Amino acid sequence: MAQTQSLLRSTLVYCILFVMAAMSVMLYYSATKTVDVPDVAQDEVASSTQQKTEPEIPAESDEIRIDRNSQTTNYFCVPVPESVKAEEVVLENHYMSEELWVSIRSSEPALFQDFYAANSVYGNSNCVVDGHFEAGEEKTYLRFALDGVYEYRSIFEDHILYLEFVPPKEAYEKVVVIDPAYGSEESGVTGKDIVAKDVTLNIAKALKAKFDESDIKVYYTRMDDSNPAAADRAGLAAATKADMLIRIEVSGDENSKLYGTTAIYNSQFFIPGFGNVELADLLEREVVTSISGKAGGLVEATRADEVIGGATVPAAAIRVGYLTNSQEAILLQREDYIERIADGIYNAVVKAYEEYKK
Repeated sequence: MAQTQSLLRSTLVYCILFVMAAMSVMLYYSATKTVDVPDVAQDEVASSTQQKTEPEIPAESDEIRIDRNSQTTNYFCVPVPESVKAEEVVLENHYMSEELWVSIRSSEPALFQDFYAANSVYGNSNCVVDGHFEAGEEKTYLRFALDGVYEYRSIFEDHILYLEFVPPKEAYEKVVVIDPAYGSEESGVTGKDIVAKDVTLNIAKALKAKFDESDIKVYYTRMDDSNPAAADRAGLAAATKADMLIRIEVSGDENSKLYGTTAIYNSQFFIPGFGNVELADLLEREVVTSISGKAGGLVEATRADEVIGGATVPAAAIRVGYLTNSQEAILLQREDYIERIADGIYNAVVKAYEEYKK
């Protein structure tokens, strides 16, 4: 019995020593050796902060010097102060403004001001237009303006963040842009206790939950109460070389008896094989089927449909109902109905890839 107890004590001591050693190694490597840096997309930043994702760079922000003569590596190299650990660094892909933000948890703003006064970033900076840093009380942001939309591969080693810029179509086989219409002061159609901008955003959020579990990469023109310009919304599809752009809208009419789902397409821009008409048809059929609703048909875009009219990829708008119809206004406030609309849009995208994008 005594021998067994002695053996147990020895085993416990060895286990404790092993755990302590493992933790020491992990801390050492996280501080100084090669570690992958987590990244989040703009839509994830918006959903976690519930703030606008594209604030202006304040006048007092400081410029980060870029050494463009030192390009002996394929990586864009961002040195950080020695006190910064890998777990304190997060990459934020603000793709609507074509910016990369390096977010660093820190309560030492003066440290970064001194550090970047003495140190520049270097390496392959071909995609980088300029850089600024903003030191706050809890976080410091290194903000790099880019010449397009990119995904990132990154490692953190010996207090240097190494970044490789990857075009979306090289990172993902399937790319879609979702455009929830309206935002900010542009509310869209208003019904009783509900506005169109909230309906389209709720549908986009329901879609995000579905697409996040798929092999389809989706970029969202907004996931908050911002209102990007029509050219920027259409431009996101061009910048990402998306397979399709889907705009979510809500209808309204003086005739309060009108109801149903319609799809808008640009008849002036023809794409052989899979184009605007085919996408609009898929969207209307799948959404109407999902909600057991009424099909309003396909409608040609007008000059007012700037996003659809300005897109250079297959594009269509799905108008999910009339807020001016009292019954549909009630439905568009229900979570289960929003989910069914999102199911229809999601199914349309899946079928587009199955039937046209093989």
